[in-house]
Amino acid sequence: MDTARIQVKAGNGGNGCISFRREKYVPRGGPDGGDGGNGGNVTLAATLGMSTLIDLRHNPRQVAENGGHGTGKQRDGADGTDRIIKVPVGTIVKDFNTDQILADLTEPDETVVVARGGIGGKGNSRFKSSTFQVPRVAEKGEPGEEREISLEVKLIADVGLVGYPNAGKSTLLSRSSAATPKIASYPFTTLIPNLGVVRIDQEQNFVLADIPGLIEGAHKGAGLGHQFLRHIERTKMLIHVIDLSAIDGRDPIKDYEQLNLELEHYNAILTELPQIIALNKIDMPEAEANLARVQDFFGKRKVFPISAVTGEGVNALMQQAYRSLQYLEAKAREQAETTITFEHELLQEPRARFELHKTDDVFVITGDEPKRAVVMTDMENEQALMLLFRKLKKMGVINALTRSGVKEGDTIQIDEFQFTYSPKIIK
Repeated sequence: MDTARIQVKAGNGGNGCISFRREKYVPRGGPDGGDGGNGGNVTLAATLGMSTLIDLRHNPRQVAENGGHGTGKQRDGADGTDRIIKVPVGTIVKDFNTDQILADLTEPDETVVVARGGIGGKGNSRFKSSTFQVPRVAEKGEPGEEREISLEVKLIADVGLVGYPNAGKSTLLSRSSAATPKIASYPFTTLIPNLGVVRIDQEQNFVLADIPGLIEGAHKGAGLGHQFLRHIERTKMLIHVIDLSAIDGRDPIKDYEQLNLELEHYNAILTELPQIIALNKIDMPEAEANLARVQDFFGKRKVFPISAVTGEGVNALMQQAYRSLQYLEAKAREQAETTITFEHELLQEPRARFELHKTDDVFVITGDEPKRAVVMTDMENEQALMLLFRKLKKMGVINALTRSGVKEGDTIQIDEFQFTYSPKIIK
């Protein structure tokens, strides 16, 4: 359960209130309608101890609370409660429709808002002015964002164990850490990745991941290839476990070459990860016949003959893995210190607040601000329409329409609403 597809709906903003002060001895009391509360956000939170998305598989729709409506006596509505969704550390969040990555939650307690709550509408007390003393208008609450997102968990580990099924990866994980994966003498015993902490010395440790066995065609999804390969992308380096005994008729050298080919086809970057070669099962008589030939194949490259069952050579292998990690991390720190970053945003032009184009004799206006102004307007209220016009004029929408040659009677579309343009409304 390392993938899920869910729908998220943020809370709607509460409506502003139209109300006038009505008290004894206070004739002609002024407007006192309160504002609506803001809708709650939908937020994802990376949580330690979680390793699956199974709960979201069973609850694919997540909704935040709506904001409360404003009331008289200038009482504002309550803000809606956020909907906090807990996900495992290492979760990648994507927009399902565009495949755009919204967040990569790699740290505990890291959060991201995936749907923002609508803002509350203003009550009529907010529209009072010297020329507009009896406003019978209030804003509607803004609808909360709604979207469909896909979640994908990639386990975070320093070192990944890769190899063909039955190469002894799970046994090696259990020998070198406190992890207790299921172990048996048949392929595909491991169906989910397992994590263990390898302790070299006090305050010297690293996280080791047992990636389920890959087979030929894994990059195309054969077996459970895609599900397994995605977890390798998080690792800083790999330990390639080779079954030296080859008791099932496999060739250790061909296994090595084929698995690297699968990694390359899935993601060429994986072939650039440092690899340590572990020649496993040297405790078995059949391994002696292959050891010299395999060592000749690797030439001067250092390999580690080990027995995950007896523990022979395992300590030296893990110490080498730790030293390699230290080197990689030092190199990364050095590179980060010498990298010069530029504030590109300061050089960019400010983004337009809206866009205007003409389609089939309709002037179409797109943009978050005009859309928000429209959806928060009560179209049945004449005063509200006047306020909408003033908002659009302040944004520059009316001037843009004029420059584009709009004439009385032309159709203007903002979001799903269409209007007939008339300059007579200007007052």
